[in-house]
Amino acid sequence: MIVRDRGDDWQVVLQTDHAELSEEVARAWADTGPRHDSVVLASRRHDDGWATWERSPMVHDDGRPVGFLDVHVPAHLAFYRAGIAAIADEDPYAGLLVSMHGAGIYRQRYGTDPGLALTRAPEAQELVEAFVAEQEDAYPEWTAAAGVDDELRVADYGRLQWADRFSLAFCLRGWDEPGEPFEVGEFRFEPLGPWRARVSPWPFGAAELGCSLVRRIVPKRAWRQSEFRKAFFVLPAERVAIELVA
Repeated sequence: MIVRDRGDDWQVVLQTDHAELSEEVARAWADTGPRHDSVVLASRRHDDGWATWERSPMVHDDGRPVGFLDVHVPAHLAFYRAGIAAIADEDPYAGLLVSMHGAGIYRQRYGTDPGLALTRAPEAQELVEAFVAEQEDAYPEWTAAAGVDDELRVADYGRLQWADRFSLAFCLRGWDEPGEPFEVGEFRFEPLGPWRARVSPWPFGAAELGCSLVRRIVPKRAWRQSEFRKAFFVLPAERVAIELVA
């Protein structure tokens, strides 16, 4: 879950709903390679492993919903392995890209996102290193089987990361009113109003992009684990429209 504190409540976006927005971003990206369909599929399914965990979302001891950066790392590694395997069954190249994404979470997207870190990763560093090595050791075989070269594989991994990061920009920030510009990597976002932003340099094929995000608003209280699990999916899921302009 992606959790944002709004003061009186929490906005919660499920990882699979975040990935739906990632797919819309990836599909609209102008700079595409010859395996664009696999990149779009990877964008849609890159967080599928979370679906099992999110069937029974957790809270901290103080009742706050547990966000994706605070999840117990052994559980994260287990469900990510399962997600990678399932995606590879549908599209082996998409599975390779999601494998790179999973390993890259523990490598700050291979140095391109220094702020990305799971807070509990140091507790399980040996398991983390084993997972990353396991994924990376398989890349040469997967790359050859997919019929791509390392240049395309790395470029498509980058496209997947941008789809992910664009979506996170709307999951993790407030968009109720105009705000100060901010940067996500090489891109500058200028909030223009409710769920509307100018992006430069403009990365999409069309002059503007309309997309959407599903979220839930959770009342702020000291939730107990058992009641939160029952209450969360009773909360209405709201789909907000997003507009990106050049």
